[in-house]
Amino acid sequence: MKVYVVDGNRTPFLKARGKPGPFSAVDLAVQAGRVLMMRHPEIAGEIEEVILGCGSPGAEATNPARVAALRMGLGKDMPGWTVQRNCGSGMQSIDSAFRYIRAGDYDCLLVGGTESLSHAPLLLNEDAVDWFADVNMSKSMLGRLSAVSKFRFSMLEPVIGVEKGLTDTVVDLGMGQTAEILRYEWDIKRSEADAYAVESHKRLAHAQQEGWLDKEIDPVFGPDGELYDKDDGVRPDSTVEKLATLKPVFEKPYGHVTAGNSSQVSDGACWLIVASERFVEKHGLEPLGEIKDSQWAALSPARMGLGPVHSVTPIMTRNGLGMSDIDLWELNEAFAHQVLACLKAWESDEFCREELGLDSALGSIDRDRLNVDGGAVSLGHPVGTSGARIVLHALNAMKRRGNRTGIATECIGGGQGGGMLLEAINGPVQTQAPEIQTQGETA
Repeated sequence: MKVYVVDGNRTPFLKARGKPGPFSAVDLAVQAGRVLMMRHPEIAGEIEEVILGCGSPGAEATNPARVAALRMGLGKDMPGWTVQRNCGSGMQSIDSAFRYIRAGDYDCLLVGGTESLSHAPLLLNEDAVDWFADVNMSKSMLGRLSAVSKFRFSMLEPVIGVEKGLTDTVVDLGMGQTAEILRYEWDIKRSEADAYAVESHKRLAHAQQEGWLDKEIDPVFGPDGELYDKDDGVRPDSTVEKLATLKPVFEKPYGHVTAGNSSQVSDGACWLIVASERFVEKHGLEPLGEIKDSQWAALSPARMGLGPVHSVTPIMTRNGLGMSDIDLWELNEAFAHQVLACLKAWESDEFCREELGLDSALGSIDRDRLNVDGGAVSLGHPVGTSGARIVLHALNAMKRRGNRTGIATECIGGGQGGGMLLEAINGPVQTQAPEIQTQGETA
């Protein structure tokens, strides 16, 4: 059973700027989803289930998929469930649909991801929690006054939810620290990472100028009526010289990973309609492309940035593909150093033999085929959304460029990786072979 991505839509990715943004995760999902449903009213009534990735659901909506489905008007009888695989949550929603449809269980699902990292909570520190508990559990007025007297101003220092969520508790390393490990392991220079970051910004700025992202982004209006119509983290005037002045964030003072060569903390949502071959034929749809294969992999959390290498390589080998067979790559830019480490790993005979079980290096990726319109360094990384965005953008970019085969892949906090093999559809789906004309016949 062939599985197709019929269409997709996303919000602009909005950079977090030190305070809660204008939208919650559900707000973003509803804004993106309503537009997509309005584009396909004939499909909206035939969606069988809604699956939504979200890395950090808020307390007000612990199952954003169901809440968003209800708010989009899909009906009280529409099942909806939320998946959480950290950075892979959005891709997990697509993969769940892919496997359901391929098995014949469903014909059409609405899937995607949403995240509002600017709304991540500030948490009480442990001293404050203990103090509140002591005050609350005191049985007498004297006991309560004694407990209250133990208050210290240090208890007011909050724990930043995003920072805590982006720290792996098993190895006690932040995601940026894992990028520093790969930087050291693969001898990636600071100037290399900064140059990669500058290129990401320039590619995104060019794509915006050319209108290439208009097909996948619909503007959204904030509660105050303000219009948000594009990814707002792009810095087209970025230079290697400017980035070189930034101080390291995760390993001070000698680290290389900075705010300039890391992905941006952002808010955004993305949806895709995924359907079976028979559903596409029934409705005469012209899908964006076909999902051909997928793979999840795991590795040490301390080297989580190499997740794409471990997840994509099995896809390549079982489909008999080489690097040059892939027309377009979307490799999520968690960190510039992490992307460059993946490229070097695939080029290493030793790594590919010892860790991937290959006879030699898999090969090099042509940089003109990699993240051609920029990536998370320039447009942002709403954790639960990014996996859905890179699949949607890969298909749109492939169609624009006349490509056929693409890979979407990402590293995942906790030491995992996910990858998908995609094939663009440039024209209506051929349900049967065209008739062969004999000599003398006209079309």
